[in-house]
Amino acid sequence: MTEFIILAVILIAVLWFFNREKIKQRFFPEKEKNYTIDDKFNSDKREREKEIDRLLSKMGKNGVNDLSAKDRKRLDELSKK
Repeated sequence: MTEFIILAVILIAVLWFFNREKIKQRFFPEKEKNYTIDDKFNSDKREREKEIDRLLSKMGKNGVNDLSAKDRKRLDELSKK
């Protein structure tokens, strides 16, 4: 019986070791990194720029016809902000 307990403890320790990042994110999620309104604005701006760059690079490779209607609409929305 004690062998099963020892085996269970070892198994739990091994599983915890290989899944510690998932466990950490599940029980201790990262807090908001933007401390001020300016930080939030700059973070949102960077995200918009990344998405615009992704869409423009997709368009640059194969032309404007390669963009789907959804991508064109999103590019128009982002360019107006």
